[in-house]
Amino acid sequence: MYEWESHDMSQPGRGTSPALGTALIGREDELHRLMGLIDAPSGQALALLGDAGMGKTSLLARLVDEAGKKDVRVLSAVANESETQLAFAGLHQLLHPVLSSPDSPLDELAAPHRNALLAAFGLVEEFAVPDRLLIGIATVTLLLKVAERSPLLLVIDDIQWLDYNSRDVISFAWRRFRNEPIAIAFSARGQTPPRPFGEDVGKLRLEPLTQTHANLLLDVQPHRPGGLTRSTVLAHAQGNPMALVELSKATATEMWTGRRLDDPLPLSDRLEQLFSARVSTLPETCRTALLYAAVAGPSELLEAASAGLPGLDPQVWRPAEDAGLVSVTGAGVAFSHPLMRSAVYQAAPFADRAEAHRRLAAVLTHRLDRRAWHLARATLHPDEDVALLLVETAAEALRRGGCVAAALAMERAAELSPSSEDRARRLLFAADYATVTGQAAWVQDLATRASACTADPVLHAKADREIGWALAWTKRQAEALRVLVRLGEETAAEEPLIAWSALGPAATVAYHLGAPAGRAAVRRLVNRLSQQDDPGRPHGKELAYGAIRLLARAAIDPFRERPQALAELRRITEHRLDIPASSTAGSVAWVLDQSDVAVRVLREAREMLRKPGVQGASGAVVMGLAWACLDTGRWDEALDASQEASELARAFGMEIVTAEVSLVAATLAALRGDVARARELTATAVSAMDPIDSPVIAARERRAEGLIALVEGHFETAYSLLRQVFDADGAPHHYHASYFALADFATAAARTGKADEGRAVVEHAAGRIDGDVSPRLRQLLAHARALTSPPEEAEEHYAGALADPAGDEWPFERASLRLDYAEWLRRRRRINESKPVLVTALEVFRRLGAEPYVQRAEAELRASGVAVTGPMDLNRLTELTPQQREIVRLAAEGLTNRQIGERLSISPRTVSSHLYRSFPVLGVTDRHQIRDAISYESRMRG
Repeated sequence: MYEWESHDMSQPGRGTSPALGTALIGREDELHRLMGLIDAPSGQALALLGDAGMGKTSLLARLVDEAGKKDVRVLSAVANESETQLAFAGLHQLLHPVLSSPDSPLDELAAPHRNALLAAFGLVEEFAVPDRLLIGIATVTLLLKVAERSPLLLVIDDIQWLDYNSRDVISFAWRRFRNEPIAIAFSARGQTPPRPFGEDVGKLRLEPLTQTHANLLLDVQPHRPGGLTRSTVLAHAQGNPMALVELSKATATEMWTGRRLDDPLPLSDRLEQLFSARVSTLPETCRTALLYAAVAGPSELLEAASAGLPGLDPQVWRPAEDAGLVSVTGAGVAFSHPLMRSAVYQAAPFADRAEAHRRLAAVLTHRLDRRAWHLARATLHPDEDVALLLVETAAEALRRGGCVAAALAMERAAELSPSSEDRARRLLFAADYATVTGQAAWVQDLATRASACTADPVLHAKADREIGWALAWTKRQAEALRVLVRLGEETAAEEPLIAWSALGPAATVAYHLGAPAGRAAVRRLVNRLSQQDDPGRPHGKELAYGAIRLLARAAIDPFRERPQALAELRRITEHRLDIPASSTAGSVAWVLDQSDVAVRVLREAREMLRKPGVQGASGAVVMGLAWACLDTGRWDEALDASQEASELARAFGMEIVTAEVSLVAATLAALRGDVARARELTATAVSAMDPIDSPVIAARERRAEGLIALVEGHFETAYSLLRQVFDADGAPHHYHASYFALADFATAAARTGKADEGRAVVEHAAGRIDGDVSPRLRQLLAHARALTSPPEEAEEHYAGALADPAGDEWPFERASLRLDYAEWLRRRRRINESKPVLVTALEVFRRLGAEPYVQRAEAELRASGVAVTGPMDLNRLTELTPQQREIVRLAAEGLTNRQIGERLSISPRTVSSHLYRSFPVLGVTDRHQIRDAISYESRMRG
């Protein structure tokens, strides 16, 4: 039967309805899929999604029961809304049985990892600042040791209420559990997993029950409704199991008399009202106890009871238990559903709620954060004493790595601040902390509110900086540029530090917009800041600000003063850089066509950002890495990076990143011949960012569409699409991105008999370059000229491009050049000259998985009289998981299992297991064959 019951996942078999041994009506398929987690727990993660009351808790409870029957160890946690702001509270709940058991493997952890974990939970006598990376590694190691004894299942109910830091660490750990005997199941309200979990998490969405199943569920209720009452219940429950059960109970009570259920309120509101009505029939002492349970978390309620607060005698709970509202165990009191807790809380007058909060605060004097929040919720008017307590709470959260908790505490402190200037300052602190989450809308709201309550020009400038930062992630690029440039100009003289912090995002937005006016404004700003005697740069930050200056100049003009820019980039990247400097330098390297350098530096930045507590900026870093990997032939890594960036972009609302990474993946799909997927991804990009508003998106989207048409052999369509990458007069639509479509456009022109028109566009675009041309662009220009030139001139362009070894840094573009040159040679009956050129190109296309180009090269070889053999098994990397590909890549570089484990935060045993599974796929028997055959440089460069 279908039940919904208490959230105490550690107590299988309990509930308010018949035992869990009976079937869950209408959820048999979902239950079967859940059982797969315990039948083969090998790093799987499954998100149970749906609205409140859809049966998520019941299914998880059944999963726990079944896991116990199969000797699978279960660690569970039930998230509580009252603890959402408490850093690492959920992780502590999940790991508590392991930490407190007599045979706990905690002592087997390395001391830094063990101490970091204990510090996060406040279990060390001396204060220590927890390191989030160490906490993540400690969690991974601890759970792996538990899993060595028996398969392990992690179950988390209502994960949307889990504190951000715990969610981040659990996500960090799960990504390192692939092929380990560990599985994770969690429930969440809504239709998508909460961040930072993404697309690669399995999703099981609970839809409303069918009319048949809804009727079956009503038929097994103790008070089975019939006739018009049943029709009313079915109509209003709308397939929600909890509503069906609760409404059937309501029809058997006096409260049903005269009550209409056809009001337009949302279902959850109707149920909350219904629950409140059920509470109103309870004795006053029981209602008081319920209110304290709603105000407090389970552990707080136990402390309150031990302190002798009235109304908390265990005997008072019996009426609520008999009514099925709560479940009382030795671990505390759990509501039968979160909506019940909300209903109890909202039904009480504010004065009663405030009194409960204040009395609990008086009991919890030893818990600063809980005491501060209780007082804050009991306060209606500004109160500086409470605000200061919240400020202390924010500082403590920061020391523990809880930026989200700090931002929430500082936001509430601002709301309670009597002084408008204090309110503005605290809102700006909250906005600054919130940038770590990447939640642009929240940051913008905080900064906007701060700006509205202060006349201080410096605070106004800081608010504008946060607003500009937030807008830069969204499709409101033009507005972002106006805000950031104006801010830089207004603060350059008096507050240069603010101006410098605005310059980087301003340059990035100017690059995306591509408009001459915006680029000129950024150029003026960078020149002004660079010429000031006192640039306002903090001591020791020269590299970071040098990288910002370099980014601003390279982004607005990648060609002008390129040799000087390259020299400065080399100087900067010779040093060990922090996250901002490395992400900025990596972007500069990509813009300047130092693609291998970009990959190296952006990888380093990504690794630093992969600590628990992912920063929003990591979306842009991984986006840049995806483009650089695509350019340099690291296509599997490009795909992995684009998927990672896509998850971050969706979680953080970064529309520009969503569009960019969708186009990376679309371009890659087109080159590999998956045109359906490529079209789907280009549509995603266009829906995220209108190409009309962003020339860089327009150029890349038209190129991706053109590649699809080329692959399909629709050359007229390809020409029409790729012609749009350039304006009517032949000027590049985007001053940088358009040039990467030159060879594709020339191919379409040559195949459609429009070589003369194509050559005019190519030459016009080449003439717009004011400055030094990179080896990559020289190769693309030579390729385009060869395709559109008269036959007697083509060979000079082909041969000249291939004579420069620097072009090997971009293997696909190099192989495409070779393929077209070989075709040109064969058509002039120079077959013996074309064969080695074709063979070299074919090897690269096979390695990259560029199937349409493989077929072209093979056809050319056959036409040259060469028998074509299949690709080597060593090139079947696409059959490996992303983590296996990363491990193979590092093994090919010569790293040991221990070194690989340290790099990826997994155990050496896990590394060995992945390599063992990868060998048969690759057709090798040991790591030395990997190193010799697919060493990093040869595999990636071709």
